[in-house]
Amino acid sequence: MTDFRRRCAAERFWGEGLGLSVVWRAEGGSEPGEHDLLMLGWPDADWHLELVHEPARPVEPRPTEEDLLVLYVDGPVPEDLVARLEEHGGKRVPSPNPYWNQWGVTIEDPDGYRLVLCERGWSNA
Repeated sequence: MTDFRRRCAAERFWGEGLGLSVVWRAEGGSEPGEHDLLMLGWPDADWHLELVHEPARPVEPRPTEEDLLVLYVDGPVPEDLVARLEEHGGKRVPSPNPYWNQWGVTIEDPDGYRLVLCERGWSNA
């Protein structure tokens, strides 16, 4: 997959799939240190997810099965959310950690990184 297609796939997964909004986008140049930046999140949140691409220093993602972003949904994992993530490039996968298989759903994004939707709340995880 080309860098452009990979970036588009990642944006679709995290944006349209998970429902995050683009809060900032910047196109960089091709010189070392210049990069494209996409920030996804919620406009008024005190956090965001950054997807960075530097054409002069391409990096192949090297995620492992244990590189996780865990969201505690504090209730049943919505099947429509899982379906939407799959429709936007995600793939439901088993976790090597039985805890996540018992308490959640693991979805792999187009780059191979994993999102866990945990049915437990953070306070009782």
